Amino acid sequence: MRYTFLGPTGTFTESALLTVPSAVVGERFPSNSVPAALNAVREGVADAAMVPIENSMEGGVTATLDSIALDNNLRIIQEVLVPITFVLVALPGTEIKDIKRISTHSHAWAQVRLWAEQRVPRAEYVPGQSTAGAAMGLLEDEKPGYDAAICAPAVAQAHPELVVLEENIEDNKQAVTRFVLVAKDPDIPAPTGADKTTLVVPLPEDRPGALLELLQQFSTSGVNLSRIESRPTGEFLGSYFFSIDADGHIYDARMRTALRGLHRVSPGIQFLGSYPRADFRKAEIDSIHSEDAFDSARDWVESLFPGGRPEQLRHHKHW
Repeated sequence: MRYTFLGPTGTFTESALLTVPSAVVGERFPSNSVPAALNAVREGVADAAMVPIENSMEGGVTATLDSIALDNNLRIIQEVLVPITFVLVALPGTEIKDIKRISTHSHAWAQVRLWAEQRVPRAEYVPGQSTAGAAMGLLEDEKPGYDAAICAPAVAQAHPELVVLEENIEDNKQAVTRFVLVAKDPDIPAPTGADKTTLVVPLPEDRPGALLELLQQFSTSGVNLSRIESRPTGEFLGSYFFSIDADGHIYDARMRTALRGLHRVSPGIQFLGSYPRADFRKAEIDSIHSEDAFDSARDWVESLFPGGRPEQLRHHKHW
C-alpha cells in the first residue's frame, strides 16, 4: 500500500497517518498540499491519502472540503483525531525580541493568536503550506522571509538544529484536529454502530425554504448532523454546496431513507463515505427510527399489494 499525506515529514497529518497500522509498514510519501495529495489518489500514484478536514477551533479545512468535492470517485474510509500542541522554533541566536515575521499554516496561526498578541504583538504572520514546511524553510532557504516558525514538537525533536523558543503555545489546550483517510472507489467499511457518513449536497435553488427542504430529509428520518458547512461552488455568486457529516451508516435504514429524500430534492448529491467514528460515540436513536420500525413500515406497505411489489404494479392499467 502506498500512502501520501500533507507534508513535509513531521506534520500533524503524518502523525495521524502513523496511527494506521498498514501505513506504518507501507510506503509513505509527502505531498505539498491537500489538493496534490488527493490528486495522487485520483491518478493512482497513491492508494490512500491522509488529509485534515476539521479543527475544533477553526471548523472545516476549506482546501479539503473543496478538493474532495470535485468528483464522486473519492471515499473517506477512516477518521483520526489528533490532539494539537505547538512550539515556536527559530535558528540559533534568535531571541523572542528579535522576531518580526512568523510563518506557519493558517489553522495553526488561528490557534495561537492570543499567545502571539501577548508574546510577539508586533510580529507579522507569513502564511505557510504546513507547520512542518514553515519550520523546514528556516533550515533549507537562504532567505525564508521570516524569523521563526510555529510547528509540532516532533519537527523540533527531529531537527535539533532548530531552537525551541517557547512550548505549549496553543491558546486552547484541548484543541483537536480531525483527519480523514481517503481512497478511490474503496469498499465501504462495515457498520460498527458508531459511524459517520459524509456528503456533499448542492443547493438546488437559491430560494426561501431550499435549505429547509434538505434538512427535513434528515429530521424526518431520525438522522442527526454533527457538521454542516456551506462552500461556494465557484460557478457563480450565490451558488453553494453543503458539506455534511451525519451520524450513522449508509447500511442503516434511516440513513438510506434520508439519502433517498435528499436525492429527490438535490439530484447532484455526492456520497463521500460511511466509516467508523474515531471517538466511538454511538448515535442516539429513538424507537420510531430503529431498524425494526423501518422494516415493519416497509412490510406493512408491501402487504397492501398482494399481487406483487409496488414497483412491479405501478404500470398496471388500473394503477
